Amino acid sequence: MNGNRLTVQETAARLRQMDNVLLLTHVRPDGDTIGSAAALCQALRDMGKTAYLLYNPEITDTYAPYAAPYWAAEGFVPEHIVSADIAALNLLPDNAAAWADRIALAIDHHGSQAFFAAETCLDAEAAACGEIIYHIIRALTAVTPVIAMALYVAISTDTGCFVYTNTTADTHRIAAELLETGIDVGPVNKALFRTKSKTRLAMEARMVADMELYDSDRVVVMSIPLSLRQELHATEADIEELSSLAALVEGTDCGITLRELKPGRVKLSLRTGPRVDACAVCQRLGGGGHKAAAGATVDGTLKDAKALVLQAYRTVVG
Repeated sequence: MNGNRLTVQETAARLRQMDNVLLLTHVRPDGDTIGSAAALCQALRDMGKTAYLLYNPEITDTYAPYAAPYWAAEGFVPEHIVSADIAALNLLPDNAAAWADRIALAIDHHGSQAFFAAETCLDAEAAACGEIIYHIIRALTAVTPVIAMALYVAISTDTGCFVYTNTTADTHRIAAELLETGIDVGPVNKALFRTKSKTRLAMEARMVADMELYDSDRVVVMSIPLSLRQELHATEADIEELSSLAALVEGTDCGITLRELKPGRVKLSLRTGPRVDACAVCQRLGGGGHKAAAGATVDGTLKDAKALVLQAYRTVVG
């Protein structure tokens, strides 16, 4: 489907006309997809509409509290389906497959957006989908503290607490306006950015010990084999955001993380500097994302995945 492109104001107009709305989030949900969907759901409810989130079976304890008030009850029959922070249909959770061909509106910030919905509100320059949702909600209703907290989670997580290169002046302006609602972000910042489980620290230590360097040490490859997760009894919460670790190595501008999802299936994530277009690399492997952060999922072993992504990197960089 190659649907119509909508502005923020046009998107707000569409949402005013909707009721009985079901919001979808993506696989392995992060703070942006959950925070964006939760904020929009609350805004629709504040307008007197019926709105829910489709339960995401992969949600972790980190983000579950923000979504819990909005999960759809069994038997809810929506009239309209809206997706938040989803670039392509293959990023839908399995339980969302039944709604894949009924998505009326997609709200997203990925340059690799596949335009699968009837209509799409896309801003590929936005640091987070939460930024777009903020502007939409401002056009619809008041940004309450409840909405502001969900949006803060969305934006802060996709910007690494405002340190990633995708952070803009508009990002900071929006964050300031969210803080002006009176929300206390101290506990959120500590939980999301300044607290790690012992298991998480052990995983990071092993990943660093086993890392590999390529292209004059500008490329760092780290791996998360299933055996490591099983050995350390790691949960999804322990693994969240490990994809940013490789990019922290001094002298690198291309951090590659390979995660074995199951035997024969590997998720790869890239975090890059201006020299490397992460999205272009991942698109060669069937994935996508942003210039500085992208991902793809491939078939094969960790060794196979490493060979594929390094070849794609060489093709893009030249």
